[in-house]
Amino acid sequence: MKLWSKDWREDIFSQVGGREWDLVIIGGGITGAGVLREAANAGLDALLVEANDFAFGTSSRSSKLIHGGIRYLRNRQYDVTFESVRERQWMLREAEHLITPLPFLSPVYEINERSQHGMGLRILIYDLMAGRWQHRTYSREALLQVCAGFNTEGLLRGYLYGDALMDDARLVVRVLRESARAGGIALNYAPVQDLLRTADGQVRGVLLQDRAEPGGRTYEVKARAVINAAGPWSDELRARVGAPARLRKLRGSHVLLPLEKCVSPDHAVMLLHPRDQRTMFAFAWEGAFMAGTTDLDHPEAVERTQSEPRASHAEIDYIIEALQFTFPDANIRHEDVISSFAGLRPVVNTGKARPSDESRAHVVWDENGLVTIAGGKYTIFRRMAADVLNCAAARLPGSPVFPTRRRIFDRLPEEIAYSEMPPAAAAYLAGRYAADLPDLLACAGAGELESIDGLPNVWAQLRWAARAEAVIHLDDLLLRRVRIGMTLPGGGMGWMARIRAIVQPELGWDDRRWQEEEDRYVRTWRAAYSPAPEW
Repeated sequence: MKLWSKDWREDIFSQVGGREWDLVIIGGGITGAGVLREAANAGLDALLVEANDFAFGTSSRSSKLIHGGIRYLRNRQYDVTFESVRERQWMLREAEHLITPLPFLSPVYEINERSQHGMGLRILIYDLMAGRWQHRTYSREALLQVCAGFNTEGLLRGYLYGDALMDDARLVVRVLRESARAGGIALNYAPVQDLLRTADGQVRGVLLQDRAEPGGRTYEVKARAVINAAGPWSDELRARVGAPARLRKLRGSHVLLPLEKCVSPDHAVMLLHPRDQRTMFAFAWEGAFMAGTTDLDHPEAVERTQSEPRASHAEIDYIIEALQFTFPDANIRHEDVISSFAGLRPVVNTGKARPSDESRAHVVWDENGLVTIAGGKYTIFRRMAADVLNCAAARLPGSPVFPTRRRIFDRLPEEIAYSEMPPAAAAYLAGRYAADLPDLLACAGAGELESIDGLPNVWAQLRWAARAEAVIHLDDLLLRRVRIGMTLPGGGMGWMARIRAIVQPELGWDDRRWQEEEDRYVRTWRAAYSPAPEW
């Protein structure tokens, strides 16, 4: 079966119920993708299923950082920080051009000096954990020489430290595609309707539905082991085996603005909100200027009324307030916001009064044969995958040991300096597509290696995604495969004629289907991604 090619879903569904799988993984975010990759590395017969699109949940709505979490040191979460810092360094080495270094500036003001007490020591510990020396302390004058756009009133000093940047949804797709090349199988729009259980109550499979089309069939899929990697929605599956709720859904919201509003495009900024001194970040991302994040409980009553999480108007006001304080000369206004988005963090609930004080450590539970991985953070997905697989290993053929010590990210093509584009543009594409890059370039039509309105994206990415990346709906394409629905004004609607000309033939949609998908996309964007989401 050719990877995610035409009729790929029919090929997979023709075989899902005909055999016992070694492993079924529920959840198509980065944790599930990491589990599938390691399972494929171990030679296991593994199937990953996702209820919506790949990376639909938290893994396309993160803060876009691969980081140790320097703020966790303030909360004395030393183990979490050390593990994350080491995994950040591994990804910088192994996922070249997909994970890129990002220096951070952190200004200190009179109003937040108390909150920043000990920052110099924390960045020293941060670098010692990573085995490097890239931090620095700036005087007020030296900091303004590096970034003249900071608010000068009450500015005392600043710090420099390093973390890393990513495109979260593209990272998930790359891991899934490389897992599939190694023998794993991944299905989107395939929700689990129920768990299959033996007479003694042990989970030994799932009841799966094909939801790509209305009225999709259901399939019984038997497996030696079932892993629950459903992120914030893991408790819903755990309830089916009588397990109590353990997670606290925390909403983190962000805004994207025009890149010209970014006063320091070569640096990210860690800033403290002037109102409550909460840590936030601002940096250039995918041709836009991104800022966030908030950290609020996401009530069940709110979730029931929304098809997707979204930033509240109060959260957007909160983020803008922090930007206006830190960068007063940038003249940032609400009218500048291009888009917004929000994601839910699957944090293990320990009852902390402030959401930001909850630990980001991960846990594994084995409950009547349903093995759940919860908590954690994007940066440590490889460690989380190994831990949950080791918990399930006794049920797997040969009782394998994880990590497998094989690569998670395949090596890039040796030659990425293609004559058709500048080296930086070629490197950008190589990091996201790796072995698929030659095919992406080969499929490009006339003018499709040109930038999309000055963004790092090129038009050929849209053609390739429609042809080979399991796109079921238009929002899959514009919000997760190629992020222009978030970085172009109006969700990219002003470019829809050209988008349609490229992707409609590739997707095989007639005019009626196209109009349905465009209408669906507009509703989704206005409700959950616009500068003023619907509440």
